[in-house]
Amino acid sequence: MAKGFFKGVRAELKKVVWPTRKQLINNTVLVVALILAFAVIIFGFDMIIQLLDGKLWDLIESKIG
Repeated sequence: MAKGFFKGVRAELKKVVWPTRKQLINNTVLVVALILAFAVIIFGFDMIIQLLDGKLWDLIESKIG
């Protein structure tokens, strides 16, 4: 049973089309750039929400106190 499994795995691996070095580098750079872009966007939203939250609490404190 194990021999048949490994033969199947080997046969499937022969069908795989591996990316070229240039494709791999381009895809890696793209993924890293997208991750950094999304991190900056999320950080910006977080800062805006934090600022609005502080202003809201200041408004609440001024109305109560």
